[in-house]
Amino acid sequence: MLRRLYDWTLDLAAHRHAIWWLALIAFVESSIFPIPPDAMLIPMILAARERWLAIAVVCTVASVVGGLAGYGIGHFLFESVGSGIVEFYGYGDKFAQFQTAYDEWGAWLVAGAGLTPFPYKVITIASGVFALDPVVFVVASVLSRGARFFAVALLLWWLGPPIRDFIEARLGLVATLFFILLISGFLVLRWIG
Repeated sequence: MLRRLYDWTLDLAAHRHAIWWLALIAFVESSIFPIPPDAMLIPMILAARERWLAIAVVCTVASVVGGLAGYGIGHFLFESVGSGIVEFYGYGDKFAQFQTAYDEWGAWLVAGAGLTPFPYKVITIASGVFALDPVVFVVASVLSRGARFFAVALLLWWLGPPIRDFIEARLGLVATLFFILLISGFLVLRWIG
């Protein structure tokens, strides 16, 4: 079943409208969706290595714009929408305590969440709630999300067929490691809060 899902994702990644799906996934992941855009970014680059730069640009821009949507949720809709999202991720009680640290380290928190499997959407919403300077938020988001997506894209472009062969030969292991990283990000979020 994992092999069929992988093959389907590669087929979708090679589809002529795949870039729009990537943009949508990167956008919603930055504010509400739990699955990172890497799940689409990686097979898209494996399917069309020559388009790595365009794919990384679209993923970065859509992610930052989605981050601004998360910022807006936190700033304008926290009571009606944002608090429910924060509660969903288990941070309702600790959210207020987080403000003191956020006031001092906000830019670094945005950058850290943008680079790591840490749920970026929690930081985008917190940035709006705590009114982090929007320019600081955008700069930190562009730098961190860009660094992450461009590094993945460049690495896949550079390694090309050998990395695809490695992934396909060890698909179960790669999928397991991906989900371990994803779950670890949520656990770290729980632990530090």
